[in-house]
Amino acid sequence: MKSRQLWTWIAAGSVLGVLLVLLFIPGSKEPGQTAQPPQPLKPQGEHKAKHMTLLSDIESTDRLNRVDAKGHLRAMLNNDKLRNAGQVKSYALKEQKSHQHFEQVRWYQLRNNQSTEINGKLPPMSKKDKALIAHHFQMALQKLKQGKPYDSPKFYAAGKPYFVVAEPSKDGKHGAAALVNQAVLHEVSNHQKRNLRMIPYPKEGKFKVESIHADTLSDITVKTGHDNEKASHYYENEIVVSFKSEPTKEDLSLIERDISAESSRKLGYAYVFRSKQMDYNRLRSYFERRWSINYTEPHYIYLTNDRQAKSGAASESMPEGPDGQVNIPNDLLFSEYQWNLPVIETNRGWDISKGSEDVIIAVIDTGVDLAHTDLDGQLVEGYNIVDKEAKPQDDVGHGTHVAGIIAALVNNGEGVAGVSWYNKIMPVKALDGTGSGTTYAVAEGIIWATDHGAKVINMSLGNYADSQFLHDAVKYAYDRDVVLVAASGNDNTERPGYPAAYPEVLAVAAIDADQKRAEYSNYGDYIDVSAPGTNIASTFPGNQYAALSGTSMASPHAAAMAGLIRSLNPELTNQEVMDLMINHAVDLGDKGKDKYYGHGQIDIFQSLKAAGNSEVPLQMWPSQALRHLEDELRKLGGTKK
Repeated sequence: MKSRQLWTWIAAGSVLGVLLVLLFIPGSKEPGQTAQPPQPLKPQGEHKAKHMTLLSDIESTDRLNRVDAKGHLRAMLNNDKLRNAGQVKSYALKEQKSHQHFEQVRWYQLRNNQSTEINGKLPPMSKKDKALIAHHFQMALQKLKQGKPYDSPKFYAAGKPYFVVAEPSKDGKHGAAALVNQAVLHEVSNHQKRNLRMIPYPKEGKFKVESIHADTLSDITVKTGHDNEKASHYYENEIVVSFKSEPTKEDLSLIERDISAESSRKLGYAYVFRSKQMDYNRLRSYFERRWSINYTEPHYIYLTNDRQAKSGAASESMPEGPDGQVNIPNDLLFSEYQWNLPVIETNRGWDISKGSEDVIIAVIDTGVDLAHTDLDGQLVEGYNIVDKEAKPQDDVGHGTHVAGIIAALVNNGEGVAGVSWYNKIMPVKALDGTGSGTTYAVAEGIIWATDHGAKVINMSLGNYADSQFLHDAVKYAYDRDVVLVAASGNDNTERPGYPAAYPEVLAVAAIDADQKRAEYSNYGDYIDVSAPGTNIASTFPGNQYAALSGTSMASPHAAAMAGLIRSLNPELTNQEVMDLMINHAVDLGDKGKDKYYGHGQIDIFQSLKAAGNSEVPLQMWPSQALRHLEDELRKLGGTKK
């Protein structure tokens, strides 16, 4: 925020390829309950807490996918158009094509003991594995004949985790069962070990990456996940340079010869050079001696830490909850698993605004699963910075999860509900298949999203080095009225992370289902607000769902909230939107702003109520009054805006 103290840039303005780390980490009580000031854990306790969070995420993901599988079987059984084996097989094959984790489906006619077996992509299996699968299908059939569902324990076949579920029809005449591959559990485990910083990430030596102390820029070696808290990573043979005067073509040719350049790129006012022979220190010495420059800095790596425009009151009919609360969507996983939406008053907020197609939210991340059924119609054209010839398809899962938190289809009877009904997602792939990306890629993503109409940008990624190059891109977007939201990080440290700590960015910390600070969540004076971040259910590639934890999950709640506010009151500036979110947060921890929760937990209902009533802080009045006066003068003068 503007009132926040400006942080001193650590690494002189190089466009260094900072690997953007996905800020995941490992969930209701009534809003307004004050939590006790948390005490940051020591390394051993932190690792134990993160391990428990990881196990909880895996367990929750297991449950999510079982519920989802049963929902698909019930939909199949309730489809009146399926009257014979051929129609059943055609329907099941279509389902398997879009849900490849359904490796085998069986349809039973229970009255005459007939069955139809539809096989997907089954791997080669031993007789023992086949017998184990047959056993669970036999158990399922026995339950179906009793009119009961079946849910097997997890078991392994061909080295992969599976489960078998079965559902009977309402009339007891039919039943359906499925063999479901649970490879997603391994994906979540591997993903969260990196994103919760339980292991060193990224590894030194890969892509010529080195690690430095974020404060001193001295070389360090990262041996454990905890060491990440003081480390920033960069490409050892690259440098970011900002010249005092624009170099000519001849200058650039000379530079490329002098440093044996493998490549050179320009973005904004800075260049990124990659040398075949020189490391960063030699490159810096060369540019400082030979050229007039504003700054040089490493190329840092960032890591990971979702119709007609509609807005206003609810238009779709939804049932009331047991306490009379309206807007309870019928999404399959909402009531049991999405604690995160009611706790920030999302449901009540939908009475005021469900968002608008006119307000686009960019997700700068690993891309998004463009074919996910729960994101169907929710995406606009995006951009792949990693591979400019390809679409911004997610090959990690992080960006898809973030996008689902923001804008998964609501009230469609399946999966999860997003915070927003109608705001569209702009997928910008700046992070590669390892979940990391360079400063250049993230900065390019910010500028591209800004130039292509994004009004809110979510960045669930970060690095501990203060990059002038990245800050320039952030200021470019901020000066063009974009609301920038970023995750604080998952290292349980007070060290400011970037881009979250930039004054133009809304920094978001994570809380759990008890409205307490998540053990992994970074903290400090730069934190603006807190949002749910632990065991968050959302979309995952392959038409699957996963529960993930981290400030990466907290940030998109706030970004979606900004989208709802801008949809309701487009006249508010980016700063006014952020101030509304801060001023109407639910105070947690010590009274007033503190370093663990910032100004408190976001409250969608109260913020939308204030935005809709034009209940803005006194300091906003001059700018709003000026805009209204300018509009009236334009009308009187017959001029266009």
